[in-house]
Amino acid sequence: MNVLRNPVRQVLRRSYATAHRPFVPPAQLANVRRGPGGVKRRRRRDQDENKDVSDWQGELQKSPPSSPTFYTGRSEYFDQVVLLQDAIVQARRSLKTHYLLPLPEFARKSVPAPLPMWKDQKEMCADFQSPMSRSRYRRVIKLLNELNGYFSIAKAANATDVKVAIGSIVALFESGKKAASLAERQKKPASLDQYGRSYTVGKRKTSSARVWIIPVHAQSKQDGEEGAPDHEEITTSTILVNNMPLAEYFPIPVDRERIMRPFKVAGVVGAYNVFALVRGGGTTGQSGALSHGIAKGLVIHEPQLAAVLKKAELTRRDPRMVERKKTGLAKARKRYTWVKR
Repeated sequence: MNVLRNPVRQVLRRSYATAHRPFVPPAQLANVRRGPGGVKRRRRRDQDENKDVSDWQGELQKSPPSSPTFYTGRSEYFDQVVLLQDAIVQARRSLKTHYLLPLPEFARKSVPAPLPMWKDQKEMCADFQSPMSRSRYRRVIKLLNELNGYFSIAKAANATDVKVAIGSIVALFESGKKAASLAERQKKPASLDQYGRSYTVGKRKTSSARVWIIPVHAQSKQDGEEGAPDHEEITTSTILVNNMPLAEYFPIPVDRERIMRPFKVAGVVGAYNVFALVRGGGTTGQSGALSHGIAKGLVIHEPQLAAVLKKAELTRRDPRMVERKKTGLAKARKRYTWVKR
């Protein structure tokens, strides 16, 4: 049986092409020299196959994308971002060529702060011809602010070529409402009315105070009257809050001290009469709002007091507010009593 088994195995064994010769891809057989048998028939068949393959490859051949960010899904947006990044690199390089970068700290502080007003998100979407999320809009604004900073440096240093190059790019993204917005930001100069009164508004927490201030006019005695003093008479001021005297409306001494602090810092105690209308909040907020309004009114009457009152932080609106209540807590930070059972 063993003698017959080997010939049967040889007959039944499956033969593979790789067993006799190595596999060669069809694309590499184009330059292989054919044998003498059936040369014309094989040549014609190879030509037909190559023609079919070339036609098929021509149909599937793709043209290269016009942009390297074609496959990102937002190619228009990323193309603009890349252009802005290139502009920032070129601006930095140009400023370094003019020895304007890096700037020391004192020189950077002396450069006037830029006042940009960029297009809003909808206008940016229309310019980019692509929808833009809030995070992507902030990314563009960040790049524009950096480029605008370089524009301010070039403008302060009078580097004309760099200033013109950067300015042409910055102008493309500025809003058309910039001039009107800058005009609104400028504070209107406060002045006195026909009676010599100043009108200001002070705020603190949720309280607001409308304050009218008028100088106190000393009543000098006539020459014919007896007992006329040789020195100037000391005047006393009147402060009315909601048509009530100060001590009656604010019985707590701390609140009255807070209201009188601008007069003491400026050194004009008793020189002005004050009439105020306060609304909202409690005694602490109303006294702070009244103090804020009085400080602003004193600056209108005597502009030289602006530096003193600003240094004492009396003309600055106090931004501190009551912290809101939190969910699950008794107040803003107070917790309920923990009970074990």
